[in-house]
Amino acid sequence: MSLPTSYVRFADGVEEIQPNEDQLGSDTVASMARVARMMFEKNRHAIRDAHAKSHGILRGELQLYPNLPEHLAQGMFKETKTFPVIIRLSTSPGAIQPDNQPAVKGFGLKIIGVEGKKFLAEEADALTQDFLMVNDTIIPTGDVKSYHDMQLRIEKLAHGPEIVQTVINEVGVVVDKALEALGTKKELPMVVQAHPNHHMLGETYTTLGAIRYGDYVAKISVAPLSENLKALVGKEMDVSEPGAYRDMVVDFFKSQGAEYELRAQLCTDLKTMPVEDASIDWPQDQSPYQALGKIVLPAQDAYSPARRVYADDVLSFNPFHCLPEHLPLGSINRVRIKAYASSSNYRHATNAVAKVEPTDINQLPD
Repeated sequence: MSLPTSYVRFADGVEEIQPNEDQLGSDTVASMARVARMMFEKNRHAIRDAHAKSHGILRGELQLYPNLPEHLAQGMFKETKTFPVIIRLSTSPGAIQPDNQPAVKGFGLKIIGVEGKKFLAEEADALTQDFLMVNDTIIPTGDVKSYHDMQLRIEKLAHGPEIVQTVINEVGVVVDKALEALGTKKELPMVVQAHPNHHMLGETYTTLGAIRYGDYVAKISVAPLSENLKALVGKEMDVSEPGAYRDMVVDFFKSQGAEYELRAQLCTDLKTMPVEDASIDWPQDQSPYQALGKIVLPAQDAYSPARRVYADDVLSFNPFHCLPEHLPLGSINRVRIKAYASSSNYRHATNAVAKVEPTDINQLPD
């Protein structure tokens, strides 16, 4: 397969502000904050409003490949380097629920030692770059208007019976039985099929929507690279135990390491690979993923009590912990700037835990 000879350049016009975007974003964040307060009263502990339940906290390093071509040698990828990384594996609901409910899986990647002024003014001198990914290539609610509408529906369902609250995930996935429970099936159509209970270490993860990639526009992904991870691709798992995903991650890394490949898919056409509609999959036959480096993870205790508390309560995984060269793009991401700040500030203040951006991998407990 021949690679594209030209890629869309990042410039004015790549992003387009949507009608009523600021108001829709503010209403969305306000709704999320109300749900967060409801969840606090349920747990008496503030949790993330999405990806609340972690299943593994991993220490490793990102080894960038040498001699990347110009279109890949952008931003933090300009020089051949090795960076320490922290990975938080999760599932998407904003609630701590048993693992037998199918849900989108998450791969939060925090890269340490990335120099340069960062996008967020309050963290301009931070040494971290985050990429947040899920095991899907689209967001069904792919623009600010549909995301706003679904969030308000989620808030409505959050007042419903427990069965309803267990089937809501980050992108507003609502299954038929939840809608029927509230008698709102016609009002709230199901937007996507539930994700199967595959081994989470065998999944491929992709950023939610587009990001700036230096002079270009891209999506970032991680995919199994080592043979022991490839053997887990599509493997159905028994998730009848409440902590099944945690157990499979801990059991795997107890005796072996693993490798993922970090990749970029560059935009070649804004019509077929849009920035403002994250519900449209970018065709890989038009622009395949290209390798940037590999993530090397040694055998380790993947979920010690100290490590869980550090990752769940102290750390904040935020796609806007980034260089301006890797800024998330599109209305779905622009609303997330306020959403992540609101969620993190509430969680840390309510739990009386200081938020920390690590400067050294040894800050992650064993």
